[in-house]
Amino acid sequence: MNAEPLKVAVLGCGVVGTEVVRRLSEKRDLLADRIGAPIELAGVAVRDLRRSRGLAIDPQLWTDDPLALVKRDDVDIVVELLSGTEPAHSLITTAMEHGASVVSANKALLATHGPALHETAALHDVDLTYEASVAAAIPLLRPLRDSLGGDRITRVVGVVNGTTNYILDRMTQTGGAFGAALREAVERGYAEADPTADVAGTDAAFKAVILASLAFHTWMPPEHVYREGITGVTATDVADARACDRVVKLVAVLERIPSRHGREGILARVHPAMVPRTHPLADVRGADNGVIVETPDTGPLLFRGAGAGGAPTSSAVVGDLVTAARRRVLGHQETTAPATAPERTQGIGDLRTRYHLRIGVNDSLSGLDGVTSVLRFHDVGVDSARRSRTAGRDALVVITDAVREPDLRTAVDVLAGLPSVDTPPRFMRLLDPADAR
Repeated sequence: MNAEPLKVAVLGCGVVGTEVVRRLSEKRDLLADRIGAPIELAGVAVRDLRRSRGLAIDPQLWTDDPLALVKRDDVDIVVELLSGTEPAHSLITTAMEHGASVVSANKALLATHGPALHETAALHDVDLTYEASVAAAIPLLRPLRDSLGGDRITRVVGVVNGTTNYILDRMTQTGGAFGAALREAVERGYAEADPTADVAGTDAAFKAVILASLAFHTWMPPEHVYREGITGVTATDVADARACDRVVKLVAVLERIPSRHGREGILARVHPAMVPRTHPLADVRGADNGVIVETPDTGPLLFRGAGAGGAPTSSAVVGDLVTAARRRVLGHQETTAPATAPERTQGIGDLRTRYHLRIGVNDSLSGLDGVTSVLRFHDVGVDSARRSRTAGRDALVVITDAVREPDLRTAVDVLAGLPSVDTPPRFMRLLDPADAR
């Protein structure tokens, strides 16, 4: 092997960055064989030079000046493992302007600035890859872009946030409340000290934007993704799901659906849902991720595995690095940009699905007639209804037929004003196969 070494700069050395640097050091020979050229660390940018990270690398490689590092003309590939959009956006833009390819795991950055970053990569003839940004070790983005490039994808549905999946899984197993499960997730390292981005659904919404760009060949702004987090999920919700042989999951659903006016568009949504125990996603446990991609020709394809953690995420990062490095050796780059032609986006008001309703009543027998009358008047069909008594309080639990979300919300508002209803109604969407709706 006579090829010149390729130099790699790493921005950020947290849990994932530490694993990436360790892999580059410990698997140097293996990577060189797969790339066709050796890899050398050009530098590792960190905020705190005094902090020990347990890595046996030349001390001169550490720097707290990431801008100077990405401006170096001898850097071939920059691995960006920072959080948030700045300074990550500025740094990798500068890196590409100086001729470096970029590997990123930053879902917030890609969701917010994806089109502009791809334009910069194309302008400077460098790579921009980000397999690790959505489902860590699970090979998902590359199959969407390449293997399914000739298919018309109709629906993508998945569990794409390991923290919330762990929390909901613990609530299901223990019957406990959200707060207790969250504390356990933090203690065990499955959640950040500030888990807001995870539990509010923001992380999953960013990932939905990236999935939509590849599945439907269009970029949608993050604010076009309907988002609900899991902070409002209660132990009663989990028990209700168990009673109808379901489990509660935070799901990301992207699908082609008709609007109320008949025009097709893309609806992207992130929210808790009751998932049948027979559904493949119901068995995605702990901090794992699972994504189902549906096309008319292939049917449903399941991608499942470790969706979080330093080692799984670093696997995807190093895989992208190998791809970018191999292209450098072969003398060509590929920005892998999805088409940017906008598709029509739909709002949550265009959703038609089934719902689980819990309605607290002061007299369940007489209350049933009033509830069903209101639902019928607002075109909300009832699939089943049962009485529930929890902590000495009566409630009616209703499973609806497939209905439009605006009709369901209007009916819920009217139900809240009935004399027989003493607790504001709660609803949760059901996740059913697309052909069942």
